[in-house]
Amino acid sequence: MQTVGYIGLGIMGKSIARNIHKAGYPLVVHNRSRAAVAELVAEGAQAASSPAEVASQVDVVFTNLPDSPDVEKVVLEPQGIIEGAHAGLVWIDNSTIKPATARHLASCLAEKGVASLDAPVSGGDIGARQGTLNIMVGGPAETLQQVYPILQAMGKNIVHLGDAGAGQIAKAANQIMVAAQMVAMAELLIFAQKAGADPRKVIEAIKGGAAQCWTLDIKPPRLFAGNRQPGFKARQMYKDMNIVLETASQVGVPLPSAAVHAQLFNAMLQLGMGDLDNSAVLGVLEQLSGEQLHTD
Repeated sequence: MQTVGYIGLGIMGKSIARNIHKAGYPLVVHNRSRAAVAELVAEGAQAASSPAEVASQVDVVFTNLPDSPDVEKVVLEPQGIIEGAHAGLVWIDNSTIKPATARHLASCLAEKGVASLDAPVSGGDIGARQGTLNIMVGGPAETLQQVYPILQAMGKNIVHLGDAGAGQIAKAANQIMVAAQMVAMAELLIFAQKAGADPRKVIEAIKGGAAQCWTLDIKPPRLFAGNRQPGFKARQMYKDMNIVLETASQVGVPLPSAAVHAQLFNAMLQLGMGDLDNSAVLGVLEQLSGEQLHTD
């Protein structure tokens, strides 16, 4: 089987790497924080001291990092993937970054004989743990075919969008919808409660109809339990919305509601809520309305 490297073992990355290893692939891992590395090493993975060391030992190397500059650093800077690159290596990026950055890095690695796929994911911490992520792929179709069984260990819906950067465009589109759902859920919960209806019963009433979505299926029980801990951090949601708006500006598409949603997630950061779940945008609506959601 192909030997796989995974760099970036955060909330999502650690679970993805674990599922790849459970599927039988030899696994080499690297992360800035060593606790996650030690956890996977205890389960049978091997540790590497740098991205270059990972790349030099594997057939396929994944990255899952917070932002475009982080990915650029891990790929291109000293001790980066490019220094461990070898002909036949495949780089797959599960991060959410700018489409232009994905194209640039793919071009740089191609000069070293490395094929690249931008493959951002959606489905939250639950999807990462359960191996049911949606995977949006940009890059050569033949490279996707080569690594498809590995991706099947991570997710159940794997869609090839086109050339380099296309996966990141799809992820940006995904985040437009996710942000809208999180804000709409926050609004309807506070609206229902302050107007005199039980928001729990409102959710029960509407999620079987046209309002049904992943957000209403998954997030309300956590919020009603008072749990606002992250499956996906608000600061990452804000970063993603900036990618959306920057890309939209470059191609000349106005996104008025997305711009408002970005500001609400920015407000979370300003209120000290950046490390809470993106569904905790509810907290901004609570402050604006003077109404706190009742919890169990």
